[in-house]
Amino acid sequence: MSQARAERADAVRNRRAILAATEELLATHRPQDISIEQVALAAGVGKGTVFHRFGSRMGLMTALMVERAQALTEAVTSGPPPLGPGAPDRERLLAFIDAVIEVVGRNKSLLAELAFSAAAEPVAAHQGAAAGEGTAKDGHRDDHPVYRFWHGHISTLIAAQRPDADAEMIAHVLLGALHSEPILACLAAEGPARPAAAVRALARAILDAPS
Repeated sequence: MSQARAERADAVRNRRAILAATEELLATHRPQDISIEQVALAAGVGKGTVFHRFGSRMGLMTALMVERAQALTEAVTSGPPPLGPGAPDRERLLAFIDAVIEVVGRNKSLLAELAFSAAAEPVAAHQGAAAGEGTAKDGHRDDHPVYRFWHGHISTLIAAQRPDADAEMIAHVLLGALHSEPILACLAAEGPARPAAAVRALARAILDAPS
């Protein structure tokens, strides 16, 4: 094996070890209580390696959220309907809303840490859901690749059915509702069924409203 290939293999192993260590720490700690030093120690790498791979603690959390959302991304782009291609846009939208709420319910604390409403520190952002790190210009929620994908998919499906509507803003409103304190509290106490039904009702009302 060449030196370059060996270095790439080491980088892949380090990345996996760092993300796995972060997952383990999240099982017993709040995201905001986890430091780069803790992650590096648990992963068996130097602190500089974590910073080199992910840029910052926020970049690390963003990368982990992208990993957790990857299955949904693949289902939307290449999976079977109704999430994947082939179903009517209306069915795909409602199925995607259900899937997003399920992901939000499983990752409430991580999403809160990523601050979809706004974040002060710069993040290391992935492009789409692909591997590899980049740097976002600021910490607004639109800079998170998971949010960009979710928002883009929802707005595209709404625009296909309601070209007269402000699909971009409607998608922000629907996603923003999922990160409000009452919704997160309901997800924690009751699970996703009630919030999902409410957001589906809003989506149907938007699609069925007279032009």
